Amino acid sequence: MSRRNRIFLGILLLFSFGVAFLLYRVSTDLDARYRESAEESLVDTAHLLASLVETDMREGRIDPAHLRAALQTAYSRRFSAEIYGLAKRRVELRVYVTDANGEVLYDSTGQDEGQDYRGWRDVSLTLAGEYGARTTRADPDKPETAVMYVAAPIHDGEGIVGVVSVGKTVASQGLRVESARQKLLYVGLITVAAFIVLLLVLSVWLVRPFGLSADLLRVVRQEGLRHPGRLLGRLSTLLSAAFRDMRDALAGNSYTEEYVQTLTHELKSPLAAIRGAAELLREDMPEAQRQRFSANIAEQVQRLQDLADRLLELSSLEKHRTLEDVQPVDIAVLASQAAAALEHAARRREVTLHVAVPDNIRVEGDPFLLHQALANLLANAVDFSPPGAAVELSAAMSGRRVELTVRDHGPGVPDYALDRVFEKFYSLRRPDSGRKSTGLGLAFVREIAHLHGGEAFLANRPEGGAEATLSLPATVTSESARR
Repeated sequence: MSRRNRIFLGILLLFSFGVAFLLYRVSTDLDARYRESAEESLVDTAHLLASLVETDMREGRIDPAHLRAALQTAYSRRFSAEIYGLAKRRVELRVYVTDANGEVLYDSTGQDEGQDYRGWRDVSLTLAGEYGARTTRADPDKPETAVMYVAAPIHDGEGIVGVVSVGKTVASQGLRVESARQKLLYVGLITVAAFIVLLLVLSVWLVRPFGLSADLLRVVRQEGLRHPGRLLGRLSTLLSAAFRDMRDALAGNSYTEEYVQTLTHELKSPLAAIRGAAELLREDMPEAQRQRFSANIAEQVQRLQDLADRLLELSSLEKHRTLEDVQPVDIAVLASQAAAALEHAARRREVTLHVAVPDNIRVEGDPFLLHQALANLLANAVDFSPPGAAVELSAAMSGRRVELTVRDHGPGVPDYALDRVFEKFYSLRRPDSGRKSTGLGLAFVREIAHLHGGEAFLANRPEGGAEATLSLPATVTSESARR
């Protein structure tokens, strides 16, 4: 992976991790915040009810009759309240009143009247003049049955003579917590989507906006609405190219510095060879030796020329976000033409080309560029094949894609180089001469594949040799032929 890709991926990962961490922290804190809010409401309710009981006291004795009647009326009420998407239909509070000894004088559930509640924290702490609260499970094995209780003291003017406790199930709070967590998830997804939209806007703003608009219009005009699937595919390819342009623009000087350093390194070797040969030619030497040095200069000049030509081709290709000349391309014809162009080079190296491509397989694309890509793959396979070996070119349908495969019987690609073979200027030494190529051929192939909405791969075969694959979107004709 190149440095600019690592930088760009790092930005995306940092943003994603930052959003995920923030949402996680807020999500884990939701339960505590909701419990705090619910407990505060219970405190207010408990003191309100305690005040109500105090107004009904007679001679220091607690009389919960009015409280009992009021709560029975409240429990019988049916209403409809939508609270941030959650429906509430009835009062869900449990209330009980105890005297100074902790004996239950009134229980809204009607179950524990007469029981001794001095052992409960809400009662014992409140009778002692402290803040009393507890959370207890009705069923110890079921967390969802937990009920939160908050108590308030009942005063008679001389001291605390009883306690009013108000309870509410934690499960009702859990519904709100889950609802809030779902909303947080939606916020996270919307944030990521907004970030992607921002990147697309930046790609339009930073990277030749009028050129991108013209490319979009050209694609729509070429495809029309007859094949919406193909139109969407080409638009996706166009936006992907704009996205890569934006990435390179954001990488800025780092990308330029890396590119210049690599190019300079590639130029130094042939220039040093030319300089050395030129200095030696100034001296007297046998004619045969002079011819050898002259041939060396011509060879290195040709290497520089090839490098310059490939750089211009690749640079021109990278500037295009959409194809200029799109037409149906017959894969069988394309394969035959590419093999014919490499026939002389293969014969010189005593390598046989085998082409096995079925008829009626077509793709939409630029015939010239696809020919160049396939010829590059064949040339690589021929260069790395030993004398007497064969290079096999085949094509097959794989789902909705056409896969052109070039197989050789050479030494294969070293494991350390598999992840780098498509990088610019990266090249392996040829087995016969020990020399490297420009290192731009496979980068050229991948750029053509991306321009067509496809991909290029290179892998080693288990039985030996390498296998290069050019994967391209199939047309409707190809799919019907396969069926």
